[in-house]
Amino acid sequence: MDRLKTSARLMIVSDLDHTMVDHHESENLSLLRFNALWESNYRHDSLLVFSTGRSPTLYKELRKEKPMLTPDITIMSVGTEITYGNSMVPDEGWVEVLNQKWDVNIVKEESSKFRELELQPDTEQRPHKVSFKVDKDKAHVVTKSLLERFEKHGLDVKIIHSGGMDLDILPQGAGKGQALAYLLKKFKTEGKLPNNTLVCGDSGNDAELFSIPDVYGVMVSNAQEELLQWHAENAKNNPKIIHATERCAAGIIQAIGHFSLGPNTSPRDVMDFLDLKLENVNPGHEVVKFYLFYERWRRAEVENSEPYLDSSGVFVHPSGIELSLCEIIDSLRSYYGDERGKRFRVWVDQVLPVQISPDTWLVKFKKWESSGGELKCCTSTAILSSKDGTTVSDGRTWVHLHQTWFEESASKDHSTWPI
Repeated sequence: MDRLKTSARLMIVSDLDHTMVDHHESENLSLLRFNALWESNYRHDSLLVFSTGRSPTLYKELRKEKPMLTPDITIMSVGTEITYGNSMVPDEGWVEVLNQKWDVNIVKEESSKFRELELQPDTEQRPHKVSFKVDKDKAHVVTKSLLERFEKHGLDVKIIHSGGMDLDILPQGAGKGQALAYLLKKFKTEGKLPNNTLVCGDSGNDAELFSIPDVYGVMVSNAQEELLQWHAENAKNNPKIIHATERCAAGIIQAIGHFSLGPNTSPRDVMDFLDLKLENVNPGHEVVKFYLFYERWRRAEVENSEPYLDSSGVFVHPSGIELSLCEIIDSLRSYYGDERGKRFRVWVDQVLPVQISPDTWLVKFKKWESSGGELKCCTSTAILSSKDGTTVSDGRTWVHLHQTWFEESASKDHSTWPI
């Protein structure tokens, strides 16, 4: 959260399952479209927040399965855990808030008396969340009875029924909405309240997000009936909340355009991107554009012609071998179409540029490749320079590129990586 010295231009707060992540799309194209849009236009001055009902264990599993970006902030376990950055550092202030009028042992003891409730796996039981499965037609009666019992113990809790069968018991002060309200209050205190906030969801446990004042909201086209019903009863006249016509991440992109929150054309939607001329293009756009070209080159989705990347400069391979970029370009030609017809995808994450001189930028990022179910990742550092003093929109020269394997990938053979 300290990455930005001023207010974020845009903060996106999105649910994951069936909102950011479409489990019915095997190619993950809508998610990859969002990734390219975010890294090329927003990462450098905006904040990405994932707000999920998943526990940390299941959240990390999803990250291994899908081409997800790294968020600046992660809200997990239905708003009961807030963490920051790569290391997922917990917000201790939020923990103190949730401890008020909460006793997880009493919650478990009283809940165990209901045979209608089936306890979810141990990974889903958290310090401030107790989770069950319940038949949809029994949820209302069970919820009412549980609340009466907790009240007698002096507890102040809330019960959220979502996804048809999931029932979560939380402190009254918890939830996705309260977690977001806490963050916004924290930003305001620091003088860094985001200029705009867009919340995104598909199910009942996302309803609280849309209740936060002054935020924009999008219910993706595949939103469940429980969320649509909440909207009809509570927010149908709110012009800041829309029901998208696109599924999942594509619906989020649609909302960015609908509310005029910033650029909403993903580089993945531009087929002639090599000739694309934009004003005020940041170096992140150059990085995204090149690796998208690299993916299309290997999938034979672009013509077999000279890459746009300048051949001057130095490339340091993850193996430690130092080559000229001219040599890399020569080797890249031989890889044309080697992934044709395969599920080969490339994306970049955490593209963070720093200007080190009037016409030179140092850009750090992670490059991911997925092919045949295997994920490869390396950290990369690039130096980009304006071409002969030309404007940013005319492109940048890659002066230096250095890649280093992640530790978990070090044992794999990367000698065949062209770049």
